[in-house]
Amino acid sequence: MPASDGNGKVEKNAAQWRAELSPEQFRIARLGGTEPPFSSPYNAEKRPGLYRCVCCGEPLFASHAKYESGSGWPSFFEPVDRRAIAEAPDHKLAMPRTEIRCARCDAHLGHVFPDGPQPTGLRYCTNGSALVFEPEGTERGAGEKTRNER
Repeated sequence: MPASDGNGKVEKNAAQWRAELSPEQFRIARLGGTEPPFSSPYNAEKRPGLYRCVCCGEPLFASHAKYESGSGWPSFFEPVDRRAIAEAPDHKLAMPRTEIRCARCDAHLGHVFPDGPQPTGLRYCTNGSALVFEPEGTERGAGEKTRNER
């Protein structure tokens, strides 16, 4: 059962996350890794729906905000709610970047860049392994939980 800090944040130790995620999901979402470009099946996903955090199920991006950036990673011009995404400076490479994380469980999602389309001008460049796609019409009921919320 996920621990909560009282504000809805999900907190688990590494062993709990490892038990719930695939090795690739754990490497990316919990250790801040990056999947190879053009490797995510979500690059070609065109159906309407919602992209949720693979760790906690938080709604992050809607398909209407997804676009083909040519970067090799699923890209969106806005999250479903700005409060769902936390941002932090990332200086791991020569070029400073802004890391994006799930605000609910602190999962690493990718980075945001100021070279996206209008209306925001932003490109939320995500690792597909950090997301779960929920096709429109298959939304969870009010009492239904994703695997990682149980």
